[in-house]
Amino acid sequence: MPEGHTIHRLAADHRAHFLTRPLRVTSPQGKFSDSAALLDRQVMTAAEAHGKHLFLGFEAIGWVHIHLGLFGKVDLGATPAPPAGETVRLRLATPEAYLDLRGPTTCALITDGEKAAIHDRLGPDPLREGDDPDRAWARISRSRTTIAALLMDQKIIAGVGNVYRAEVLFRHGVDPYRTGREITRAQWDAMWADLAELMREGVRNNRIDTVRPEHLPEAMGREPRVDDHGGEVYVYRRAQLPCHICGTEIRTAGLAARNLFWCPGCQPPGPPAV
Repeated sequence: MPEGHTIHRLAADHRAHFLTRPLRVTSPQGKFSDSAALLDRQVMTAAEAHGKHLFLGFEAIGWVHIHLGLFGKVDLGATPAPPAGETVRLRLATPEAYLDLRGPTTCALITDGEKAAIHDRLGPDPLREGDDPDRAWARISRSRTTIAALLMDQKIIAGVGNVYRAEVLFRHGVDPYRTGREITRAQWDAMWADLAELMREGVRNNRIDTVRPEHLPEAMGREPRVDDHGGEVYVYRRAQLPCHICGTEIRTAGLAARNLFWCPGCQPPGPPAV
């Protein structure tokens, strides 16, 4: 499932190619055809993201709410667009560019009130200007749930997925099985700031890289990572390989319905740091 940086990147792409433009809107698959007919030739007035949710605004009509889920994909290109296959849920087009949406969990036309309700149920997003990490801290600091599970709960913090979860915990030496109430405020503030910076880099580079300069392949004399994820990471999908820093074998286990990755050497169990 795409993480929050991907959705913020998509929002920026929509603003760059479609904002303030009258759009041709179609649903070749047919599942969005009634709404597409209402939107066709209307002007897109906004494109924004909150966590893993994308919202496309059409002032006179409402918002297209998109959640890619596990299987959703977006193709953006220059016109002329290729023939739209029967899997395309939504196509947006101008004389210069087109965008095809396939396989999303959600693609629905919603009202302002329905959009507000979605924002209300989501936690703060490190990439949204003005979102308050105190809202997340208020819940984390009281919780007996593991910090690894809390970071994946979109009601607590929006946009963090499996890669950023594993990597930010490693970067701050936090045992993923430590409970929320065992995390110190200083640790939380540092992790929030780190997530914001890492995810901003993800938006800029369109990939996730979490390895500090001193641990990059060229600095350590090691081979670059080869993986369809793309970026340089410390622990994500590196089970049974040695840690870049301490050499301990990276471990994996199921947690919160996803595979967790961590280094027992760099993220030892025990009481929280003071």
